[in-house]
Amino acid sequence: METLFYLLVLAQIFMGSYMIWQGVQWLAYTRRRAHTDPGFYAPRVAVLCPCKGMEPGLERNLVALTEFDHKNYEVYFILASASDPAYSTVKRVAETSRTKAHVIIAEKPQGCGEKVNNLRTAVQQLPAEVEVLVFADSDGRPSRGWLHHLVAPLADTRLGATTTMRWFFPNRNNLPTALLAAWNAPVVTMLSEKGKNFCWGGGTAIRRSVFDQANVLEEWKNSVSDDYSMTRALQNVSRPILFLPECLTPSFIETDFRGLFEFTNRQILITRVYAERVWLPALGVHLLYCLTLLFGLFLIVGNLIAGRPYFQFVTLAFLPVLLSAIRGALRVAAVTELLPASRAQIMGEAWIYIVLNAAAPFLYLVNFTNSLLTRRVQWRGVQYELISPQETRILGS
Repeated sequence: METLFYLLVLAQIFMGSYMIWQGVQWLAYTRRRAHTDPGFYAPRVAVLCPCKGMEPGLERNLVALTEFDHKNYEVYFILASASDPAYSTVKRVAETSRTKAHVIIAEKPQGCGEKVNNLRTAVQQLPAEVEVLVFADSDGRPSRGWLHHLVAPLADTRLGATTTMRWFFPNRNNLPTALLAAWNAPVVTMLSEKGKNFCWGGGTAIRRSVFDQANVLEEWKNSVSDDYSMTRALQNVSRPILFLPECLTPSFIETDFRGLFEFTNRQILITRVYAERVWLPALGVHLLYCLTLLFGLFLIVGNLIAGRPYFQFVTLAFLPVLLSAIRGALRVAAVTELLPASRAQIMGEAWIYIVLNAAAPFLYLVNFTNSLLTRRVQWRGVQYELISPQETRILGS
């Protein structure tokens, strides 16, 4: 038992050290990007934002999409139904917007996710003059310069798309909300300068010509995941995805335990179905981390009861936690530079991303277990069964 524990700790030291090195590289990349001139490319852009239901700060989030300093763009808010609780808010924002804004009703989906159906409907209605498509989420609150920084690198016609990621700010002082923020933080560093990046549905820009060349609409036809399916489509035509940390998107969240597990289980199941090459290594990393801490706890308690020395096990069990905290600190350092207006809030909540982050792998392990037991997810009141990346069954509201 002790030998197995020593081997697990040794593996954690190697993996943890490697991840810290990756964290240092990620911090250096974000600093370089934060001081990069985005350039002057300013094509005609359509910002597409699917909406469903009320959520914290919805109106402020939507207004932010109409206030970018990119002049040549229009916003398209898409809902599945005019009876949606968010409809009146969306309509009010569109009517009072200084930027031209549209409200599209997409109706019920057939064989794909509601969000995907909303996007497919909107893309098919866009004017021919639109050169770039930008996808945003209703729970994000990007800065005024976000759109220009996201679109400008597409001046390089070799790119497939540019993308970014969200950063969760707790809107409520409760454990589920803090856990969700801690759970999400490591996802940010999954995207990098030279890694195999994926599109994030809350912040992706793509030339319309590339979107058509990659046949994204067809890839979406029977999908529930807009971002992973777009990633697959771009991979099929060998187009790279550029990660832009300077476009990191604040998202203000509040949840309870039911919402926490619904969100995290859904994300991991979608990853298993649409990106198993990402899912499998992540399962191994989180499983080894949790096993190391559990074995350490078992040995500490056993030796304590038996009256034998146990301090060496406490020290070794603490090492993976320390390495995790260092990675969390590197993330916080980078995010304070990427979101300077929120620096005080980030530092005030740093314990979530550093200390609580050490417990997040246990939540991930619950999510991975769930993804092995079921193919069903709940998403904004609709239940889906994910048969495969090309087949989705809608089970009802």
